[in-house]
Amino acid sequence: MRVALDSSVCQAHGRCYDLAADLFDCDDLGYALVIGTGEVPGGREAAARLAVASCPERAISIEEHA
Repeated sequence: MRVALDSSVCQAHGRCYDLAADLFDCDDLGYALVIGTGEVPGGREAAARLAVASCPERAISIEEHA
């Protein structure tokens, strides 16, 4: 599982990095950034899904591995 971010949609609410600081960070203006490749470590799937569900703009998505 991997998280992906559409930065053109992000409005810097900060919910993603508040909920999953190990998966998301923010830039100097508060806009979200995916940490590393976006790979979700084992045991952090629920946090990733919560971040997706909590984004008001739906800027975050999950890509499942084939």
